[in-house]
Amino acid sequence: MQAFLERLEQDLARRQQNSLYRAPRIVSSPSGPEMELDGEQLLTFCSNDYLGLANHPDVKKAFVKAANQWGAGSGSAHLVTGHTQLHQQLEEALAAFTGHQRALLFSSGYMANLALLNGLTEKGDHVFQDKLNHASLIDSGRLMDAKMYRYLHADVSSLGRQLATVGSGQKFVVTDGVFSMDGDIAPLREMAFMAQDDDFVLMVDDAHGLGVLGENGRGSMEHFKLGTKQVPVLMGTLGKALGCAGAFIAADEVVIETLIQRARPYIYTTAQPAAMAAATLKALQLAELESWRREHLQTLIKRFSKGARQLGLPLMHSMTPIQPILAGTAVKALSWAEQLRQRQILVTAIRPPTVPDETARLRITFSAAHSESQVDRLLDALARIIKQDVA
Repeated sequence: MQAFLERLEQDLARRQQNSLYRAPRIVSSPSGPEMELDGEQLLTFCSNDYLGLANHPDVKKAFVKAANQWGAGSGSAHLVTGHTQLHQQLEEALAAFTGHQRALLFSSGYMANLALLNGLTEKGDHVFQDKLNHASLIDSGRLMDAKMYRYLHADVSSLGRQLATVGSGQKFVVTDGVFSMDGDIAPLREMAFMAQDDDFVLMVDDAHGLGVLGENGRGSMEHFKLGTKQVPVLMGTLGKALGCAGAFIAADEVVIETLIQRARPYIYTTAQPAAMAAATLKALQLAELESWRREHLQTLIKRFSKGARQLGLPLMHSMTPIQPILAGTAVKALSWAEQLRQRQILVTAIRPPTVPDETARLRITFSAAHSESQVDRLLDALARIIKQDVA
């Protein structure tokens, strides 16, 4: 046991030495632009609450009302006694929202992605993944019986070359809709056209697109004007733009029924509380009706992007609320984040292995709850930091 503990201590020491050590912050306030973390009041730009619904009074009221009626927990898995009327209503609402025949709830996006590949692929199948797909998709690919391939990021030519090497067996192409660390959007239209010729199933993880992209917030599919035939399997999360928690997979009836029978993360996990389903139903309604949230969000993104480029910041290309500034080294990213914190602004430094080596960055994210003056405050702080670095 002692040798094991020493090994762990050495690994932790290496992480600290290489500026890769991570630690949670203690939050003492609800999610929002202004938060108290570790006893300090900070303006935050690192939440995925893109539409500002996490602390919305109507969403909270729906949660409390349902908790009073249904209790704090579901008590069991969906297939035992955990699937309430509210869960069913939410699945039906999500299916209608995405345009698919059915939707299936999961307790987290990570679990949904584990179910996605392990529940739908078999030995002899071939799965092609973008190199920058979310970790949950990569981990799911490592656990499945099918063979996994990794094509160059958002590169349809690289994908095409890999597809051409495969003979028999069902083919699946899996991609994020919006990439969580870069903020760019997958070339779904080109991939959908490729699927017609190469006969593969296109699966999209739209965790960071749903609620944000498209005129009605229906995500990457609506952004590219694609239908369910082009994107037959869609995964979405409920803890980002919808401000709640959990995830879902939307697809044809036969796909969902297959997941119910085969997806271990669904079968063997306690269902989320019914109160969370009620809160999500309300958030989904607000996301659909209040288009001003997406409009305001786009105004903030454009304001920041223009200001950052005027300052000469190494801003990565993105039209989404995820606006990364490339630092390169973990040391530099941490330094920038600390200098912002000293100015009462919180932006997370993203470091390897979350991103590739030498691509550490500040991952700035915006919410419809932010104001334009808060964006200007961030730009002013970044300008001062750049001036100090140059000096």
